[in-house]
Amino acid sequence: MSNSQYETFGLSATPYEPYEPYRTHESYEAYESYESYENPEPYRDGPPDGPVGPPGGSGDTYRPAYEALADRTTQVSQVTLLSQAPTEPQLPRREYVQGPVAAPADAGGAETTLVEPLTGGRAEVRRTSRRAPRRRGTTARTDPLRRLLPQALVVAFLAGGTSAFVASDKAIELTVDGKPRTLHTFADDVSELLRGEGVRVGPHDVVAPAPGTPLASGDEVAVHYGRPVHLTLDGHRRRVWTTAATVDGALEQLGVRAEGAYLSASRSRPIGREGLALDVRTERTVTIMADGRARTIRTNAATVAEAVEEAGITLRNQDTTSVPSGSFPRDGQTVSVMRITGSREIREEPIPFKVTRTNDPTLFRGTEVVDRAGEPGTRRVLYLLRTVNGVKERPRRMGAEVVREPRTRVVRVGTKPRPDSVRGADHLNWSGLAACESGGRPAAVDSSGTYGGLYQFDTHTWHSLGGAGRPQDAPAREQTMRAKKLYVRRGAAPWPHCGGRLHG
Repeated sequence: MSNSQYETFGLSATPYEPYEPYRTHESYEAYESYESYENPEPYRDGPPDGPVGPPGGSGDTYRPAYEALADRTTQVSQVTLLSQAPTEPQLPRREYVQGPVAAPADAGGAETTLVEPLTGGRAEVRRTSRRAPRRRGTTARTDPLRRLLPQALVVAFLAGGTSAFVASDKAIELTVDGKPRTLHTFADDVSELLRGEGVRVGPHDVVAPAPGTPLASGDEVAVHYGRPVHLTLDGHRRRVWTTAATVDGALEQLGVRAEGAYLSASRSRPIGREGLALDVRTERTVTIMADGRARTIRTNAATVAEAVEEAGITLRNQDTTSVPSGSFPRDGQTVSVMRITGSREIREEPIPFKVTRTNDPTLFRGTEVVDRAGEPGTRRVLYLLRTVNGVKERPRRMGAEVVREPRTRVVRVGTKPRPDSVRGADHLNWSGLAACESGGRPAAVDSSGTYGGLYQFDTHTWHSLGGAGRPQDAPAREQTMRAKKLYVRRGAAPWPHCGGRLHG
C-alpha cells in the first residue's frame, strides 16, 4: 500500500528501504512462484522470512498473503483488495546453478552470489537464494512481515464484517392471503418480519408458523386473514369467522355438510375481507301424516308448508298442520295434516236479570216486598262447529250480540223489629182484610190454585206459620190466628193490595 492508502484506513506507514537490486535479469527467475516451495503452509498467513515478490519490486507486493486472505472474504471484497495489489510478472522458466560473482561498485564491497543454470531443481535454487547475504545497513527479514500486518488486519476486518452481513440476510417466502412473494430480510422471527413488511394481523387471522417463531433462510411464512360470515344454518343465526377465500372452503372449514343443502350463494363465490351473509339449509328427513298415510321425504325446505307441498299434499280451505306451517322443519320431525270441515250456528240465550234490595223500616224484619218484578234479557251467540279428520269438536264460541236487555227486580226488605206476641194485631180490621182478599169465604182459592183461605195464604207461608195441609181447609178461626202471626212478622207486606184495610 502507498502512504495515502495507510492514512485512509487510519494506519501509520512504516518507511522501508527498497530491496537491493540484482545484477542481472536472470535473478528474477529464482523467484518464479511461491508454489514451488517444498512447504507452502506458512505462506497462507504471510511468508515467515520476508517478502516473496520480484526482487527490486514494490515493498508491499505480497501475493501469497493476499490470496490467503481473499479466500476468507466475499467475491466483492476479493475484487476490491486484489485490484490494489501489483501484478506479479510472468518470467520464463529456467534452471540455475550457484556460483560466486563480484559485487557491483555501488554495493559497498559486499559479496553476493550469482546463480547459474543448474540441474539440481527449483527447491535448491530457492534455498540458495535465501542464504544470499544482504547489503550492510538494511533491515531484518522480519520487517516486511511487520509491514504486512496492518494490511492483513484491515482486510480481515472488512472480510469479517461482510461475512456477518451476508450471514444475517435471509431469503423468506411470504404468502399474504394467497399471494406469495420472496424477500430478503434481517428479521430474527416471524413477528419482526411481519412488522417490517407492514402486515397487521388480528385475533381472527392465522399466521403459520406462529408469531415469535425464529426464522432461517429458506423458511415460508403464510398469513391468512379472517373473514366474518353471517351464517344462518337450519334457521339458527350466528356470526362466525373463516380464513377460507371461497364459500366452499368456508363450509369445509366450518364443518357444514353441503351435500344436498340449499345455499344462498354459489360455492365458488369468493369471500372478501368484508365477509358475506350466507343462508344454509341442510337436507333433513321429515315424515308427513295425511289422509291415513305416512310420507317420509328428504328436504331442505325452509318451512313446514314447503315440506308438505314437496310431499305432494295439498291443503284446502281450513286444513292445517299439527305444527305452525311457517316454522322450520327439523330433522326426524313428524307433521300431521288435519282435514277440517266446519259450519256456523247462531243460538239465542237468556240473560239473567239482576235483583236490587233496599231496606224498609216500615216492614218487620224478614219481610220482603217486590216493588218491580225482574225480566230476563236475550242474546244471540255465534258458534263454530268443526270436524277434524272426521271427529266432531266441542263448539267454539265466536261472538255474541244482545237482543233484549234484562229488567232488574226491585225488592224492599223490612227492618222493623217484630212484636213478642200477636196481641198487637188484635185491634186490626181482620174482617175487612178477609172481605178484600177472599170475599169472606174461608175455602176460597184463586184461579191459579196457589193461594187459598180467608187471607189467601200460599202453602209455603202457611207451613212456616205452623199450619198443616192447605190453608183453605183449616177453620176460619185458625186462619185468622195465623194471619195475625204473619202480620207480627212481616206487617201488611204479604197483602200489598188489601193490607190497608187492616187500619180502616
